[in-house]
Amino acid sequence: MIKKIKKWKIRTKLSVLLVLTGILCIVQFWFLWYNRWNVWSLCSVCFPELTVDHDQLADRLDLEAAKLDLPESEDDKEAIEKLEPLFALLDDYTSMHIYGIEDGLYRAGSMPGFVEKSNPFYFFFNYGYAATGGDGEDQWPICVQFKNASANVYLTFYHRTRISYPWFLFSIISSILTFLVIILFFVNRKMKHIIFLKNEILCMASGNLTHPVPVYGEDEIGILSRELDHLRLTLDENIRQEQQSRQANQDLITALSHDLRTPLTILNGYLEVLRLKRNPDMQEEYLSRCLQKTAEIKEMTDRMFEYALVFEGDETPDMGKLPIAFVQSSLQENSDYICLVGFDTHISFPDASAWIMGDETMLKRIFNNLFSNILKYGDKKAPVTITGAHCPTTLKIEIANNIKQEHAQIESSHIGLKSVEKMLRLMGGEIKVLEENSNFTVQLLFPLLSPDTI
Repeated sequence: MIKKIKKWKIRTKLSVLLVLTGILCIVQFWFLWYNRWNVWSLCSVCFPELTVDHDQLADRLDLEAAKLDLPESEDDKEAIEKLEPLFALLDDYTSMHIYGIEDGLYRAGSMPGFVEKSNPFYFFFNYGYAATGGDGEDQWPICVQFKNASANVYLTFYHRTRISYPWFLFSIISSILTFLVIILFFVNRKMKHIIFLKNEILCMASGNLTHPVPVYGEDEIGILSRELDHLRLTLDENIRQEQQSRQANQDLITALSHDLRTPLTILNGYLEVLRLKRNPDMQEEYLSRCLQKTAEIKEMTDRMFEYALVFEGDETPDMGKLPIAFVQSSLQENSDYICLVGFDTHISFPDASAWIMGDETMLKRIFNNLFSNILKYGDKKAPVTITGAHCPTTLKIEIANNIKQEHAQIESSHIGLKSVEKMLRLMGGEIKVLEENSNFTVQLLFPLLSPDTI
C-alpha cells in the first residue's frame, strides 16, 4: 500500500492531503470547542476572581430590594433612578432585568459594563456572541421582595464568555494553523527537492558529471531526478568515449604521420636517383624498392582511413539495385588479385538471378578490406575458400582462410572489420566473425529484394 502511495502523482497526493488535513482540523476544532467548559472549570479554580457567588449575590439583592420601591412601569424614570444602589451590587459581567409578578411587565434593568465599546473585551464578545449563538450565557431567575411589591428578577452572568469566546478564537486559529503547517510542510518539501534538482543541473552545467543525483521518491520529481541521473551517466560516458576516441585518433594520426616520413624520404631519394640516372644497372632494384615503399605507404594510409571511417559520423550510402552477378564479379576480381601473390583460392557461387540493395562503392571497399586482411594475416599454405549461397530472403557470403602462425597470438584492433561492420549496417546487412584455432571465417549477410520490387 505504501509503495502504491509513493507512486501517486503530486496533484493526487496534494488532493488527498487536503481532504485528510481538512478532516483533521475539523476534528481538532470540535475537540477543543467541546472541552471549553473543562477549560473554564480549570481557569475558575486557578483564578477565583473570574466567577461570582450566585447565592451570596441573591442575598444581597434581597436586602437591598427591601429598602426600595418597585417602579410602576418602565416609564417611571424617578423610581428607576432610585434602583441604582440595587444595580451597583452587580459586577461588569452581570446583567439584571426586573419584571412584575402579577402583570409580567418589564419594569427596569441594567446591562453589564463590559458591553461598552471602550472595554477591550467588547470586540471578543460582539463577534463571539454572533459566532457561537450566545454560548457562555448563564441565566438565573430569582424572586425578590421590594417594599411595595414582589418582582421576578432575571440575572444573566457573562463570566464564562471571558474564557469561552477567546477559546473559540483560539480553536479556530489553531485548527487553521494546523492545516497550513501540514500543507506548507508538504509543499516546502517538494520545493526543496526542486531546488536540489536545480543545483544538480547547475553542477552538471559546470562540467561536474561525477556527482550522483539523489532520487526523491517515485512521483514526477522522483522520475525527473532519476532520468536526470541517467542523463548525467550517459553524458559522462559519451564524453569519456569521445575523449578516448579523439585521443586514439590523434595518437594514430601522429604515429602514422611520423612513420610516413621515413618511407616517403627514402622513396623520394630513390626517385631522385632514377631521375638522374646515376646507376643504370640498379634501376630495376630501385624500382622494386620504390614499389615496396609505396606499398608501405598505402598500408599506413589505409589504416588511417579505416580508423577514420569507424570513428567519424555516419556517411550516407548511395543505395541502388545490384545483381548478384556484380557481387560475384567483385569477389572474383579480389580472388584473382590474391592468387597473383601466391594464395590458392576456391570460389563457389550460385548461378541465380537475384538482386540486393546496396552501395556499389561501399561493396567494393568491404571486399578490399577483407582481402587486404587475408594478404596481411593469411597463411598461403592453406586455401582461401569463398562460398556464396542464398535463400528466399538472404544472400550469404562466407570467406574462410587460415591465419599465419606468427599472427595467431597477436592482439589486433580489428579496425578493418569494424569498418566492414559499419558499412554493412548502413546497407542493412550483417557480419559474423568466427575464429577457431588458426581458422578465420567471415560471414556476410545481405537482404535480397523480393521479385515484386525488382
